[in-house]
Amino acid sequence: MIKLPEKPDRGGRPNRLLGAALTAALLTGACSTGLGGGDAGTAVDPSAGGSEPSPWETAAPASLGLDAAKLENVAAVAEKGKSDCLAVARDGKLAGEWYFREGRREKAQPVWSATKSFTSVLVGIAQDDGALSVDDKASKWIDEWKGTPAEEVTVRDLLSNVSGREWSFRTDYRRLLKAPDRTKFAIGLKQQHEPGKVWVYNNSAIQTLQRVLQKATGKDVSRFAEERLFKPLGMSRTTMGTDRAGNAQTFMGINSTCRDMARFGQMMLENGKWQGRQIVSAKYVEAATGRPSTKLNSAYGYLWWLNRPGTIRGPVAATDLGGAREPGASKGPLVPGAPPQLFWALGLGNQLIQIDPETRTVVVRLGKTEPRPKPPTFGPAEASKVVTDAVTR
Repeated sequence: MIKLPEKPDRGGRPNRLLGAALTAALLTGACSTGLGGGDAGTAVDPSAGGSEPSPWETAAPASLGLDAAKLENVAAVAEKGKSDCLAVARDGKLAGEWYFREGRREKAQPVWSATKSFTSVLVGIAQDDGALSVDDKASKWIDEWKGTPAEEVTVRDLLSNVSGREWSFRTDYRRLLKAPDRTKFAIGLKQQHEPGKVWVYNNSAIQTLQRVLQKATGKDVSRFAEERLFKPLGMSRTTMGTDRAGNAQTFMGINSTCRDMARFGQMMLENGKWQGRQIVSAKYVEAATGRPSTKLNSAYGYLWWLNRPGTIRGPVAATDLGGAREPGASKGPLVPGAPPQLFWALGLGNQLIQIDPETRTVVVRLGKTEPRPKPPTFGPAEASKVVTDAVTR
C-alpha cells in the first residue's frame, strides 16, 4: 500500500542551528514522507507503479528527440548537486525520472519560493472567474490599507514585486517567519516606496495576496488551490501549508513531488491546459511568463522567473539567502545561451520547474534545502542543459 503524505506542520519554533529564518520556514512547511519510487541514484521507469489518477504516457528519449546519454549526463550532475529527484518531459511525455539520496517518487518535500508561481496561477484563475483583476487595487480587499499610502498598490504590483511595501532582510526573513499570523504581519508593514518605482523580492508583500485571494474568491486559499489546481492536475501528493493562524502561505509553504511539479509545469507549457481542460487562461499564462512584468527587472514576470535580456535584479534571491540579502542588479539573461522564452519557478536551495515553450520541455529538480547553496549544485544553468545539449531535434 502506498502511504499518502501527511499534512504539513502548521507551526513550530525556530532552530538556531540553521538560523531562525530558515528553520521557522522549514517547520511550517515541513517535508512529508512516503513510500515507493526507486533506489537512490538510479533511473526509474516512469510507467512502473504509482497510484496517480491519470498516469503520464512515457517514451524513450530518442523517440522524443532527446539524447539519452546527454540526459544521463544531466542526471549525473543533478546527483552530484545534492538533488533528490529529477524529471524530464517533452511533448507531454515523461522521458526520464531519477531519484537520489532520500528521494522517492511519492515523497513530498518543501518547494519553498516555487510556491510563488503557484500563487500567481491562483490569481490568474481568480481573474478568469471574474473575482478580481490584476489591475484592481489590493485595498479593495485589504481594509487596513484604505486611506493610507498603500491604498494605490495593485494586485499587479504585488505579482511583479514592485509594490513598494516595506522590505529589509530582517523583516522578510526573521520577523515575518516568527509571526504567528503572517498575513496580519505583512499587511501591517509600512509603505516604503511609491508603487512601481522599486523592484524588491518581497516575501511579506506576496503574503498579502492570501488576503486578496481569500476575500475575492470567498474560499480558503489552500482549499481553492486543492479544488482548482492540485486536484484537476492529479497532484495528489501536493499540499499548501498554513501559518499558525491558519492562513495559507502564498510566498512559500507548498510541499510537492517531482512528478506533481512536472504536471504543473506541463500545464503551463500547454498555455494553461491540462489533458484538454483549461485550468487557467492562455491569456494569463502569456501575461505571467511571456514578457517582463516591469522595466525594472527583465528576469521577472508575475511571480515567475524569465530568461529575457536586459537589466536583471535579484537573480538568485529565490534560491540563495545570500542573494536575498544583497539583491544587486546585473546584465541578463539569467542563463546566457539558453532560449529567451525559458521560464522557471524557483525556490530556496534551487528547487525548480523549468519550462521551455521552444523545445516543449519541462524539467523539475528537487533537492537538499541549502540556505546558501555551495558547489556542486544544480540550478537553472544546469537544468538548461536539457534544452541546449540533450535536444536533438
